[in-house]
Formats: sequence, C-alpha cells, structure tokens
Amino acid sequence: MAPRTACFLVIGNEILSGRTQDANIRVLAHALNGRGIRLMEVRVIPDIADHIIATVNDCRARFDLLFTSGGIGPTHDDITAACVAEAFNVPLTRHEDSFRQLEALFPAGEFNRARQRMAWLPEGATPIKNSVSTAPGFSLGNVHVMAGVPRIFHAMIDWLAPQLEAGAPLTSASWYSHDVYEGDLADRLTAIQQDFPTLDIGSYPFEHGTERGVALVAKGYDADTVIQAGSALKDLLQTLDFTPKEGDPPRSP
Repeated sequence: MAPRTACFLVIGNEILSGRTQDANIRVLAHALNGRGIRLMEVRVIPDIADHIIATVNDCRARFDLLFTSGGIGPTHDDITAACVAEAFNVPLTRHEDSFRQLEALFPAGEFNRARQRMAWLPEGATPIKNSVSTAPGFSLGNVHVMAGVPRIFHAMIDWLAPQLEAGAPLTSASWYSHDVYEGDLADRLTAIQQDFPTLDIGSYPFEHGTERGVALVAKGYDADTVIQAGSALKDLLQTLDFTPKEGDPPRSP
C-alpha cells in the first residue's frame, strides 16, 4: 500500500527575503517519516492573502495532508488563519477555551486585541496544542496550521504527529566507501533503481577532512524490499573492488 502524501507550505516574506532561514522542514519530514507519511513537496510563499488561499486550496486537494508554518501570531501580517478560513469558506470564530488559556497567561490589562486575535480560529477547527507559548495552531479537514518559530513548531509537531494515522514507517539501508566517485557507479546504480522501482535509490558524495567517497542509500516503506536493495548496493561496491561500510559516512568537521 502506498504511503499517504503530504505537502508543506512555509509562509512568510522573511523566508523569501533571506532574512530568516527555515528550520522546520527537517523536523516535519522526520516526524512524517516515522508515521509512514511521505512529504512530497515543500513550497515557500509570501504573506499575500490571495496567494495563500489559492495555494491552500490547490495543495489540500492534491495531497492527503497539508501542513503550514508561519503567520498565526498577533501582528498585522499574521493572516494565515483568516486565509485558511476563506479557503474553506467558513468564518473565523473565537475559540473560547483557547481564549481563556491565553487570557490567563497575561497580566491584567495586557491581553489586548492583538493577542486576542490568536484565539480566533476557522469555524470547525481543532486546536493544536502549543506547550511553549500557549497560542494554538489548528487543524481543519486535512490542513494542519502551525507557528513558524522553530521551537514552537517543534512542540506542535510533537503533539500532533502521534495523532496522525500511521502507516509503515520509512526505512533505509546505507552503504558507503572511500575513494569512489559517482561516475564509477552511475550505470549500475541506474540498473538497481530499475530493479527496485518502488524505492528511492540515491548516491551522495561526502568529504571528511582529506577523505572522500560516496554513500549509497535505499529508502522506502517496505522494509524487506529495502533490505534487498541494500544488499544490492553493498554488492555493487564490492564488485568494483571498493570496501563497503554500513551506515552513514562521517560528517565533515
């Protein structure tokens, strides 16, 4: 059975301008891998309402799951919640439990209108718990909306991921060798990919100090098939008189 598919929308002008570097793609990908969900696409889009609405509608129709980060805070450019509401053609409504939790967080007189906005969610949405700063993300249909701040995003994913329907987790087999180049392997690696069409077969050059080589990796959602492909990758290195080592190569210092 093929894994469910997911798309990730990274929303924010600050990402596109280069002012801020995304740190959430890796966190989401690892969490989804563990649940047997394949992250198929990542898009980075600006804080422009029409663009967000159109992209949300496109991606929630094309993928089993859609995740977003960014744009759910208290400032004028935090428009994701309103855009998702419009994409689903539902109003924003005050989520009373979230409102009360946020109200209790601030000293008297400091829970102003801007902060209250964070408790307004699309009608029918379910909050995603935020153990860092209380302000929730939310799920609506197959769309899961989270904060862009990495530690808050990570906390939300830690809470949300165990609740996602699980399939077979992504597994991998990796072999590497020193003093080998991709050009030495390309034709035979193509043949292995053809033998295992349901897997991702990759070659990844590495450098560690003065040492160089290539890592060969098979990834997929059928553990037995991954093991077979891993054996083929090992045999490929041995056939070419290289010494295969199992696992990932040392990282560059």
